[in-house]
Amino acid sequence: MKEWIYAQRDPSERLAQLHFFAVTKKEPGGDVEFVITVKEYVPSKDESMAFFAQADKQTNQKTAPFTPTGWGSTLLKALSECVQAVHKFPYEG
Repeated sequence: MKEWIYAQRDPSERLAQLHFFAVTKKEPGGDVEFVITVKEYVPSKDESMAFFAQADKQTNQKTAPFTPTGWGSTLLKALSECVQAVHKFPYEG
């Protein structure tokens, strides 16, 4: 068990450790780098929601802006979902 989790005094604080990743998306106008932040929350009763990933940029901006995200019981699952979401729509920045 990781000792940082003991810093949380109340579950409503939602203490999380942050992990950072970058992925490059090929677009007709050039490469676009997305920085993905994965939050690793203190374990709770619902382990399926232990990790939340979110990209720093939106896609599909001209039609219906979409922020790529992912949830999972592992860092890999949340990160993979977010990377897939990055590629779901074009970047129109």
